Amino acid sequence: MIVPMKKMSLIVMDKEREASLQKLREAGVVHLKKKNVSSKLLGELFDRHTKNLWALGFLSKYETKGEAPAVGFSGDIISYIQTLISEKEKLQEQLVHLTGEKRQVVQWGEFDPKDLAFLNEKGIKLFLYLLPRQIYNRIGNDAKILIVSKDNQWVKALSLDEEIKDMRSISVPENPLSVIDERLDQVSGRLTEIEKEFTGLAFEKKKIIADDGHVLEQIEFEAARVGMETLEDAPQHLTISWFSGYVPGEKIDVVKALAEANSWTMTWSDPSPDDTETPPTLLKNKPAIRIIEPLFKMLGTLPGYWEYDISFSYMVFLCLFFAMILGDAVYGLFLLSIGIAIGILSKKKSGQFADVAKLLILLSSCTVAWGAMTGSWFAIPVASLPPALRMLIIQPFNNVGPLAQFPQFLQKLYILPETLPADHMKTQWNIQFLCFTIGMVQLVWARIKNIKKLLPSLTAFAQAGWLIVVFAIYFLVLFILLKVELPPFVPYLIGTGIALNFLFSEQKGGNFLKNIGKAFANFFPILLKTIGCFGDIISYIRLFAVGMAGSIIVQTVNSMAIPAEGFGRFGIGFILKILTMVLILGFAHSLHLAINALSVIVHGLRLNLLEYAGNHLEIGWSGYEYKPFALKQKK
Repeated sequence: MIVPMKKMSLIVMDKEREASLQKLREAGVVHLKKKNVSSKLLGELFDRHTKNLWALGFLSKYETKGEAPAVGFSGDIISYIQTLISEKEKLQEQLVHLTGEKRQVVQWGEFDPKDLAFLNEKGIKLFLYLLPRQIYNRIGNDAKILIVSKDNQWVKALSLDEEIKDMRSISVPENPLSVIDERLDQVSGRLTEIEKEFTGLAFEKKKIIADDGHVLEQIEFEAARVGMETLEDAPQHLTISWFSGYVPGEKIDVVKALAEANSWTMTWSDPSPDDTETPPTLLKNKPAIRIIEPLFKMLGTLPGYWEYDISFSYMVFLCLFFAMILGDAVYGLFLLSIGIAIGILSKKKSGQFADVAKLLILLSSCTVAWGAMTGSWFAIPVASLPPALRMLIIQPFNNVGPLAQFPQFLQKLYILPETLPADHMKTQWNIQFLCFTIGMVQLVWARIKNIKKLLPSLTAFAQAGWLIVVFAIYFLVLFILLKVELPPFVPYLIGTGIALNFLFSEQKGGNFLKNIGKAFANFFPILLKTIGCFGDIISYIRLFAVGMAGSIIVQTVNSMAIPAEGFGRFGIGFILKILTMVLILGFAHSLHLAINALSVIVHGLRLNLLEYAGNHLEIGWSGYEYKPFALKQKK
């Protein structure tokens, strides 16, 4: 459920501005209204926050292997990191330069460039060349060249007095090769030391995270302080300040007691849909339902304060969708084991069984149950299953005998097609029927919630009209796709539902007949919405289609992995076939399981978020999280 909020304002003496905020933060129940504010201190704090994030991002590249240093770093970590980075960049430039120098002269061996400089001062100019043999052969006899050495590919030569025409001589370094090598070793050694220092500093990430937590608290406090409004044109000792926010209704007494103890003036009231600002959303559900909240956080979906909390219905239908899309009981058992393992690890680490693990256990358990009811065990043919597993298959999904008969009171509604599906199609027909029925039930559930919310307003009758339209179109879908005979009342229900929309959709006060005119102005939107109901119900066929596709893929993988001729006698061939089978099954089924997980997100969540919540509950997911002004870091 969405926790009711109280809109409140506190008035304090301006000289007590910071002290009052300190006490309010210690109480930790007020969600302050956000304002765009600025100050010098805020700028400095945001700069520090940015540097902390940069340092954490930089150090995340370094793994903290082994034990942490006995003595932690005591200085300014970020400044030291920046100093090391600057030194590293300079050393890398030197490394590139020295490597280039070495590459130029390494084949000439050890010599002192100062000797060449001395000869140059005496008028003897020498130019060094490393020439490919083909190039050397094309040089004319006019060039004054001394051959130092040559082989089949290269010629090392000295040119006297002038450079060889159209040839580029080797740049002579300032130092001998031995000095270059020594400096390269020094630079490389220092770069290695810097990397080790970075690895050591990675152990300080917890300190940076803690510091950033305090910085964020200071930012929140300073923003609240600067954002407090002040009464102008009053003597300084009489100047007052005030701020506004929201408090959960169950916590309002905490703030009232605080205001009374500190002689603050406090006002509060219930929020109104006509307010310019919407209150924050705080969800509070029983532990059994709360396990769905991690999924909402992952998706970033939060209902607005005036919208619905659909946690319970969302979880119920998600369990159905997850089970039908995943489909296979063996997959369910695999995910069940993962969920239990995650829960045990979280229990050991934090003392609590993680909600994520509970949700995974619930979803996988539903998958096992669905797979058992439909006889889906790793796509093994039903005839090959052990008798105990075959007994778990319920009649509509056993592909044996006629289609399951409906209860007596429903047989007038559901008149089965004259031509029944063949045996191997019976389960498919029943699952398709179930998909459309689940869709109808979920969308009707949505309209019932809308009716309950709008009563006693006349617009609730318009929602009743949409409920009737959804129910009637459900039978139209069964008639078109499953050949179930169309009941004679369906056209009358569709007409009645549309009529109720034209009569009551705009009855929000004022003249009844004029409001009907407003509704007729929306003739085409209502008509399109009616057609949309047809598409919404058909959309639930994706549960069957994705599950069916997954079953076919599993069968194909199994046929590829398991040789038709068997494994033969024990030996090298037998072992190779077993290993090949394990590799194919392991890789293919892991990939298929990952694709199925994506299918649940794409299809299962879509039905909940779009068809159910968006199109029929009209939820815009416009909420923002309740974040109380509170101390979050331990002192």
